[in-house]
Amino acid sequence: MLEHGGRLRAAAGRYAAFGHWTLADWLDLSTGINPRAYPVPAIEARCWQRLPEDDDGLDVVAAAYYGSARLLALPGSQLAIQHLPALFAPLAVACMTPIYEEHAQAWQRAGHRLRRLENVSLTRALAVATPMIVLCNPNNPNGRRFPAADLLAAARQLQRRGGWLVVDEAFGDAEPENCLAAVAGGAEAPNLIVLRSLGKFFGLAGARVGFVFAADDKLARLRAAIGPWPLSGPARAVASQALADRRWQMHTRHELTAAAARLQALLQPFGEVSGTALFVSLATPHAASLFEHLARQAILTRVFPAHALLRCGLPGSESEWLRLAAALSAWRP
Repeated sequence: MLEHGGRLRAAAGRYAAFGHWTLADWLDLSTGINPRAYPVPAIEARCWQRLPEDDDGLDVVAAAYYGSARLLALPGSQLAIQHLPALFAPLAVACMTPIYEEHAQAWQRAGHRLRRLENVSLTRALAVATPMIVLCNPNNPNGRRFPAADLLAAARQLQRRGGWLVVDEAFGDAEPENCLAAVAGGAEAPNLIVLRSLGKFFGLAGARVGFVFAADDKLARLRAAIGPWPLSGPARAVASQALADRRWQMHTRHELTAAAARLQALLQPFGEVSGTALFVSLATPHAASLFEHLARQAILTRVFPAHALLRCGLPGSESEWLRLAAALSAWRP
């Protein structure tokens, strides 16, 4: 299995020799999850006692939020990543890398021919002439963005040669104007498949709620593959409230934008910064050294040695911001 952020207990054990830190002392900046998550309301007892029901209103609320009813609710977009490759006969798949590595692994495991296109333009990716292109927008881990109009044009070009475009928008909620869920699988882009998640922007990673947007036939096959009751009743209830709370969403977008700008300014002296509203990536040949320095002070980030990147999520309180700033100021490459 691939490594991911958030493995706090493992990190606490690995760096126990460097300080008397308890698990609660650790500052986890490794995931890109909103540290000020949607405030989960009290959940009615019947959600725990009854089997989940597909007609409970979640799909209606989700369609209003995302702009499309061509959707399927899943226990996290990770499940879609794992099941999508099985919907296609073996073909050549271009992954625009660096990328969330679960994508590349899933297509390769399913028997497709994987091509990694490192830091290429969309034009270059299309010129490779593979029938399938997979990318993240904004990208994880470096925050690279593709304009929605460019991606839509790419989907049309792929359609003309019988191809497909898969776009993972897990970090897209802070910039909804640059997202494509609303057109995925429709007349404008029948060959476009989009993944969304409540884990990052809403901070509800533990609820395991995601959505896939695609043409009806692909959704039907995916639904059959995952079986009944993919989401728990409590998860459906929380997701419905979070997706309907427009006031919280608007406030959070402003809050995250300001926090990301603050984090970029904090990391700027140490290398080239990029990122999204939920994380900042620092490009530096000293990424591994900085990761170790922070970890020894019970601050967990993500390091990508192959790309010389350190990814840092947002602190959730002023004391956490000050702690990160102090740790950075003490670092000597």
